[in-house]
Amino acid sequence: MKNIFSVLFLLLSVIASPLSHAEVLIDINRGVMKPTRIAIPTFHGASPLASDIVHVVAHDLESCGLFTLVDPKAYIQSFSSFEVKPRFEDWRLIHTQILVHGSVTQTGDRIEVSFKVYDIVSQQVLDQFALSGSATGWRQMAHMVSDTIYSRVTGEKPYFNSRIVYVAQSKRKRQFVRRLALMDFDGANHRYLTKGETLVTTPRFSPTEQEITYFSYIEAINSRGRRYTKGGRIYRFNLQTGAVDTVGSMSGISFAPRYAPDGRTLIFSIAHRGISSLYAFDLRTRTTRRLTRGNHIDTSPCYSPDGKKIVFNSDRGGSQQLYVMDPDGSNVQRISFGQGRFATPVWSPRGDWIAFTRLTRGEFYIGVMRPDGSGQRMVAKGYLVEGPTWGPNGRVIIFTRQERTGKTRLYCVDVTGHHEFPVLTPGDAVDAAWSPLIQ
Repeated sequence: MKNIFSVLFLLLSVIASPLSHAEVLIDINRGVMKPTRIAIPTFHGASPLASDIVHVVAHDLESCGLFTLVDPKAYIQSFSSFEVKPRFEDWRLIHTQILVHGSVTQTGDRIEVSFKVYDIVSQQVLDQFALSGSATGWRQMAHMVSDTIYSRVTGEKPYFNSRIVYVAQSKRKRQFVRRLALMDFDGANHRYLTKGETLVTTPRFSPTEQEITYFSYIEAINSRGRRYTKGGRIYRFNLQTGAVDTVGSMSGISFAPRYAPDGRTLIFSIAHRGISSLYAFDLRTRTTRRLTRGNHIDTSPCYSPDGKKIVFNSDRGGSQQLYVMDPDGSNVQRISFGQGRFATPVWSPRGDWIAFTRLTRGEFYIGVMRPDGSGQRMVAKGYLVEGPTWGPNGRVIIFTRQERTGKTRLYCVDVTGHHEFPVLTPGDAVDAAWSPLIQ
């Protein structure tokens, strides 16, 4: 399989574990929990990438808050080769629960990564894999190792081998610059997709993660020296070819685009004369359908994973609240209740939660609720937090946090709200979107 970095990966073997039906070791929905202690000795092999791969795997697993690394200085056993079996008693003495033992072999520009995941308590192999590919794709292979360990120990789908697109904010000669930027989940392989000649916002991945849609507008200065929005359009950016395509030709300003689950339709808002309505654009026929009508503001639409419902925010009831409707715009039902305003809803890839931004009593929150509005709870708060986006496993959320100093950063929080950590970017960052898992 080929991704945009031209990295070829071949799964050589997937060997079933004798504990394939064992009880899951970590329940990530429990909230506060004691992290699982994991040891990851440096992988064997002559390749200089062995220690780099272990470093990435360790960083991935520790960042999610479910694992804590055993200090290598405490290791009793050292491995002379990949074939050596663990002395389980030695690892129990230093309170290790999971052991990862691996090797990296390199021939020219090709590497092979083999590893085993041991449950120290049961003294069994939980999983073992071998991956092969170009040495230039070693980071992606490391994330694949992390994903395997995460899934095997938690029983949940992984998210490390994924990418994030966001809007990078900066100033250039006293002018505000907003550029699209793309990076791996851990901040590596960072690059800018646009030059900053126009202002961009709300980038969103297609279901295949090979395309991004976003809104771009132009600022102008009037005769009094004041800035104003001159106009804007929705665009599609092909990550494989770099080609940029405009979406339709509509009167008014179209914004807040998002793909349907099948990737064949874009849904967005069009603002005209003080109101905004929701529209669907068929990417094959390039035709537009209006979904909502009325003298109110409907925006931030998002499909459910099965494409059978759309969630959006609207002031049709007098205040900004969340609603769901059928894909044709019928059967509109309000799902958010309580004090404050609700905005930027986004459906979890699993379909079980909707994340949103809430403003109440001068405080901003990131929250989640069930699709019927039940189970509402806040998972993050701050001076200004907004714009949640789900990870591909539907159990972690990235959002924007603006500090009182004016700096804006991306943060990640799990669905329980008990573990939050920063997502590294070179500078200020807003409007993030998380890609599907890279295949």
